[in-house]
Amino acid sequence: MSEYVTKMQQSKVDAVNALKGDFQNVKDFIFTDYRGLTVGQITELRGKLREHNAIFKVVKNRYAKIALEQMEKPEVGQQLMGPTAVALALDESGPVAKVLVEFAGGHSLEIKGGIIDNEVFDAVQVKAFSKLPTRLELIFRLMATMKAPVQNIVYILNAVPEKLVRTLKAVADQKGCK
Repeated sequence: MSEYVTKMQQSKVDAVNALKGDFQNVKDFIFTDYRGLTVGQITELRGKLREHNAIFKVVKNRYAKIALEQMEKPEVGQQLMGPTAVALALDESGPVAKVLVEFAGGHSLEIKGGIIDNEVFDAVQVKAFSKLPTRLELIFRLMATMKAPVQNIVYILNAVPEKLVRTLKAVADQKGCK
């Protein structure tokens, strides 16, 4: 007997390839349910995400599953069910998650989960991830910690001549010299 072979329509193959092209340089993916959002609200969200070098794209679930599978990304399972829009983080995903969580608080956007650092996160984990400090904030904290000892030495070294100047000034004032 002959083996059963499915033939995909070229338009569907092209759609999957287009999605793979969109997903190519993406570091992390955050999946959302966008039901109930108006076009204006989606445009507003896209603008906020663009500030953090991210794209908000409505996708067909089946095509997204195939594209992610072909790109050897982890299986996302239930996250690609129902109406789905994905936030594609081209750089750091912390600020992107933060924007999505903040936007979901005031609108009818629901976070389904995501793929962050090649690990599958559910909605609760994405919300917790959004509360972590960003990479840039951590660098600032590290630099402040590294700078503190040097700054303290400068204050100590500066205190000795400053104390001498204040003492000489007090003696001069006491003797009435100008």
